[in-house]
Amino acid sequence: MLISIRSIGHSKLVVIPQKILAQAGLDGETIAVVTVEGCGIVLRKSEKPVREGWAAAAQAVAASGEATLVMGAFGNLDDEALQW
Repeated sequence: MLISIRSIGHSKLVVIPQKILAQAGLDGETIAVVTVEGCGIVLRKSEKPVREGWAAAAQAVAASGEATLVMGAFGNLDDEALQW
């Protein structure tokens, strides 16, 4: 199947027919993984939705009531030299 490549500003757009998306299991998806393999562009279903579980994790941290940083301190070594 030949499809056209359209220009939008400095980007390109390819309209993928619904039938092709359905065959690939991408119908209804809002994100996908894009890679270049050889001379082709490959579009795959994402294994895990972006930010899945982040909201629940944030609620769990907030509910714990602890005031410590989850990731620990990560300041710059030169922070003391800065004048505010």
